[in-house]
Amino acid sequence: MVAAARSRPTDTAWRLRLARREASGLPEIWALLDRLTDPEIPAVSLWDLGILRDLAWRDGRLIVTITPTYCGCPAMSEIEADIRATLEQAGYGPVEIETELKPAWSTDELSPEAREALRGYGIAPPCIGSALTEKPQCPRCGSGQTHPLAEFGSTACKALWQCDECHEAFDYFKPI
Repeated sequence: MVAAARSRPTDTAWRLRLARREASGLPEIWALLDRLTDPEIPAVSLWDLGILRDLAWRDGRLIVTITPTYCGCPAMSEIEADIRATLEQAGYGPVEIETELKPAWSTDELSPEAREALRGYGIAPPCIGSALTEKPQCPRCGSGQTHPLAEFGSTACKALWQCDECHEAFDYFKPI
């Protein structure tokens, strides 16, 4: 049970995003965007990952606020194009996409569903409230006996680790 407690997220950032979503009064638009997934991790929606922050109507325009997980994330232009295409095909527009860098994205933004989806996809979700030195659990066998192989994994937001039990290498979504 120690491992389960270690991976339990603090939900302040998640609750704030959820409250903002519910207060927007735009459930049909959120439902459309819930189908969009991260191009690099297609098992996780943009909402659950925490990239999709807010929706609002302003001066007759639909404003979509997004935040990159990392500055320079190469998937952001594709994410913007997916959002715009989805909304315009559904008849919402004009659409304006704003990138919000402050407050910076944090792994605390991940929904509980995102954490499970990452694990199911073979990526260890970030340890909460810890430094990069905390050992993640292997997403394949659940062992906490793991060690780092490389500072970067398949993308800059992930590190490459290996399980000492099942010997499989896996990506670990870095906590920030």
